[in-house]
Amino acid sequence: MTALRNTIPVLTILLAIVIGWYALTYVMNAPFQRDLDRRGGVTSTAGEFFVKTMTQPKPTLPAPHQVAQNFFENTFLRKVTSNRSLVYHAWVTLSATLLGFAFGTALGIAIAVGIVHVRTLDRSLMPWIITSQTIPILALAPMIIVVLAAIGIVGLIPKALISTYLSFFPVAVGMVKGLRSPELTHLDLMHTYHASPAQVFWKLRVPASVPFLFTSMKVAVAASLVGAIVGELPTGAVAGIGAKLLTGAYYSQTIDMFSALVAGSVVAILLVSLVGLAGRIVERSMGARPA
Repeated sequence: MTALRNTIPVLTILLAIVIGWYALTYVMNAPFQRDLDRRGGVTSTAGEFFVKTMTQPKPTLPAPHQVAQNFFENTFLRKVTSNRSLVYHAWVTLSATLLGFAFGTALGIAIAVGIVHVRTLDRSLMPWIITSQTIPILALAPMIIVVLAAIGIVGLIPKALISTYLSFFPVAVGMVKGLRSPELTHLDLMHTYHASPAQVFWKLRVPASVPFLFTSMKVAVAASLVGAIVGELPTGAVAGIGAKLLTGAYYSQTIDMFSALVAGSVVAILLVSLVGLAGRIVERSMGARPA
């Protein structure tokens, strides 16, 4: 019963989104269909006209069933080595995402440790870290690509560095909060036991920071995926979700574009779920009670 009560609101919202999507599809595709019927001298009933707006080969806004059909065909009915396979394109983007996420997580943790233990870094570095996130990634990505290409670095690394740029910030902020989360009474107790700074760090601060770390990593892995997709846009890439979006935009294949967006969403959901699962496993191994 609890699962049913939790599922009904989600399904209700999903149904509302689908209905709204179909309504918007009709509104946006109707002008072109009217012009097409007028040029062809075709007279359609209301029902026939509605069906036509939902089945255009290059619609302004594709209908949900068109996107679902395209997604199913390009995911399950094509070889994963085909350049039309969404699995192939998702893997190309995923490889840059995972590498950038690994770099970003390591960098964020290192920055957080430095900020917590060195007061000068807290006052000097943190404002610059916050300021760095005000720069639009769409403006920064081409600069990174061009500069690295000038020194012969192309391919996976530039996209991974863009992902790193977006993913390190939430990890750094979350880890700083986590490392500073122990109460003063706990810190005083450690000092009473004559614990060294290293012992305080490993036995108190790190365990206290684990929930904060994995929460921030959920945000970071999603940001890393966005960075990988954005990194594919200015490179003229021929593979990846970003490349799929570019190709769809160039040839006005809006159905392919929406299908690629769905593929990106599925990858994001899987990555966030895996990070959450890893977080629960780590917390339980450290003695945390199941929620």
